[in-house]
Amino acid sequence: MAAPPPSSSSGISAVVLASILGFVVLIMFTISRVDVLRSFEYGGGGGRFRLDFLGGYYSLSAVQLQTRLPRSVEPQSVLNDSSSSSAISGHRLANSTHLDRKNGESRRKEGLEEGLARARGAIRMAATLSRQQSVKAAVYGKLSGLLNSSSSFIYRNPLAFYQSYMEMEKRFKVYVYEEGELPIVHSGPCKNIYSTEGRFIDEMEHRGGRFRTRDPHAAHVFFMPFSVSWMVRYLFKPLTYAPLQHFVSDYVKVISTQHPFWNRTQGADHFMVSCHDWAPEASKGNPYLYNTSIRVLCNANSSEGFNPQKDVSLPEIKLIGGLFPPQLVSIPPASTPRPYLAFFAGGLHGPIRPALLQHWKDRDPDLQVYQYLPKDSDYFSFMLKSKFCLCPSGYEVASPRILEAIYAGCVPVILSKNYVLPFSDVLRWEAISVQVDIEEIPKLKEVLEAVPEDKYMMLVEGGRAVRKHFLLNTPAKRYDMFHMVLHSIWLRRLNLMLQ
Repeated sequence: MAAPPPSSSSGISAVVLASILGFVVLIMFTISRVDVLRSFEYGGGGGRFRLDFLGGYYSLSAVQLQTRLPRSVEPQSVLNDSSSSSAISGHRLANSTHLDRKNGESRRKEGLEEGLARARGAIRMAATLSRQQSVKAAVYGKLSGLLNSSSSFIYRNPLAFYQSYMEMEKRFKVYVYEEGELPIVHSGPCKNIYSTEGRFIDEMEHRGGRFRTRDPHAAHVFFMPFSVSWMVRYLFKPLTYAPLQHFVSDYVKVISTQHPFWNRTQGADHFMVSCHDWAPEASKGNPYLYNTSIRVLCNANSSEGFNPQKDVSLPEIKLIGGLFPPQLVSIPPASTPRPYLAFFAGGLHGPIRPALLQHWKDRDPDLQVYQYLPKDSDYFSFMLKSKFCLCPSGYEVASPRILEAIYAGCVPVILSKNYVLPFSDVLRWEAISVQVDIEEIPKLKEVLEAVPEDKYMMLVEGGRAVRKHFLLNTPAKRYDMFHMVLHSIWLRRLNLMLQ
């Protein structure tokens, strides 16, 4: 005898609850502001809902809408043959194990997303509080090591950044793929102009701290630890990017066939890191990597496909022999005399430097501009004696001079087009640097001399405060460059802007 149909009360309850939920969401669209976190739960025979409201935002943190059959009317087997029953029982057991595993993975994924939703809520609350002066003053005193009333001006939203960083330390997990062989994978250059690429790979591979997880199901993002710099060294053929693109294509093919994670999001929660100029071209080896994944690049040129909404600008630094310049280990006191207005020394790379040298090389003693430094002159000594350090782009937009200037206590003068500056979703670059349009190079001295003394001292103070965010430490330390890069990736996984 067939089982009777399920009771209609459960289905009606589910429909009613869904209608209520839709009505509540519709009401929230008409509310301009909610200043406290409120949670509403609805339960019943048809399902359970939880809706969180925070600062004018709402999030549906968990939804379960199920219609269950009463135990007394669950379908019964109509097969009496013992062999058939045994076969079906085995089939059911296999299916049950598979479904349990799938459901477990699904629940863990939901748990990760719920954790991210809570992080977004906490960050938005901090952003709201930052607009209340009394709260800001009270909180600054507790944020030792990052914020204080004298240096908070370098951040777009200091409290939101602090809360975001704390949430990152609390939750963020990175899975590093083990596929691939040395030297092109799991290693990178640590002793030249591409050092930030190799140092990040090295830190993530061999330390990683609280952020690395060996369980891919616990990860928020997935790191593909190949080195474009080493691809160029070992695979490059003149006049073509094809070997680099083929390697990237093959690597994505391997991880997407051996693991389910790439296909789950088409690479949106995957990232690569490279400081080589050709990394954007190499990433074209897979269209989803280029268009969807998080690309952490030194060559952060918004006119050549770099998308700051999903990609991350990686600082560039040149470490000769892998060592930090000894002249810049400690910053001189702010009161140290700086006899030169500005300084630059460098080759004729790209379209901007020829104009700079044409107008200012050997033209004015206040602007020390060289193609080649005089014999026995020290590059970093010039930086330490200059108020402003000129940082023109070369063939590509990034320049290690920006970081060198910050280390030297010299205000960076950024001469570039379409360059997305590192950590600009957190930092106010106008508080630590001067940006000059390329068309104003002929008037460069006039532009720099027009900076008021009080503003110049504020820029110097901003540079000293931001220095910790651009240091490479082994092992990495809180708030240093490694962690700031991770934080930029974290923000893109959250899909959140700290404005």
